[in-house]
Amino acid sequence: MSIFRGKNILVTGGTGLIGRPLVEMLLGAGARVRVASLDDPSRAPAGTEFKRTDLTLLENCLEACRDMDQVFHLAGIKGSPAMTHTRPASFFFPTVAFNTNMMEAARRRKVDRYLFTSTVGVYAPAEVMHEDDVWRTFPSPNDRFAGWAKRLGELQAEAYALEYGWDRIGIVRPPNVYGPYDNFDPEGGMVVPSLIRRAVEGERPLTVWGDGSPVRDFIHARDVARGMLLVMEKGLGKPVNLGSGTGVSIRRLVEVVVAALGEPCAVAWDTSKPAGDKMRVLDTARARAIGFAPEVSLEDGIAETMAWYKANRAKLPPRYDVFKDTTFRPSAAT
Repeated sequence: MSIFRGKNILVTGGTGLIGRPLVEMLLGAGARVRVASLDDPSRAPAGTEFKRTDLTLLENCLEACRDMDQVFHLAGIKGSPAMTHTRPASFFFPTVAFNTNMMEAARRRKVDRYLFTSTVGVYAPAEVMHEDDVWRTFPSPNDRFAGWAKRLGELQAEAYALEYGWDRIGIVRPPNVYGPYDNFDPEGGMVVPSLIRRAVEGERPLTVWGDGSPVRDFIHARDVARGMLLVMEKGLGKPVNLGSGTGVSIRRLVEVVVAALGEPCAVAWDTSKPAGDKMRVLDTARARAIGFAPEVSLEDGIAETMAWYKANRAKLPPRYDVFKDTTFRPSAAT
């Protein structure tokens, strides 16, 4: 019997890229799902209880966790490399605040199982990233603020296991995730949604930072959601990389995007711009050992995501964007 059937389950960030398919899978498994997010309520999947709430505040986290059996903590901040360098506080403070407060609230509410969503950004640059290597090094300079913020959440989980004996906290580390409901904002979006939006909207030539040689691990959001359910079911206490385990160059990614576009599209490589770490591919042996394997190919996933964007770009409901919110900016301090 599914561990989710008949359970009250909170999904923070359940309106987002991974949260949407995860919520749909939980509903399909017979769970009663509450979604907590700062997005517009219209982005919440049908059949859920929605709470529009600021999870950087402990009292809001306590209320969100009330009567919950399980928590999937997906709320996070995604931003482009440019945002990482120019708006690091917008990554750091909210991430540390809602990660810390949500796990503490879940503990106080006696939640049985908890899933913490970490990131590939916790790793130092390496050809292949192994779960147990994280604490031997420092996060990449290109990800140090977001990387350290996520590392603190992982350390909090370890502290709770040691002091409170709460050993049902799973940790997953996804790499470059893409799919419908991504952030397609041209200023803050990651590489896949940014390329798709600019290609669809007619940017010619399509300009890409760097020379296309960096290699990344791309995975569709549905695959990550399936992996999260599997980690929760298995009750794993060790971090798990939820990636494809396959490296794809940015040049190859651009070729796939252009092919999905289905029309001629010249590409210009701007080598004056930074391209990030040379190689970021996850070792997926631990995930494979519990039966996880991605099902969506890059070609199919990009084509699906592009089709979804074309169909929805004119009617996308409002999406909360921390980079456009003055709440956490120094100028808003009193």
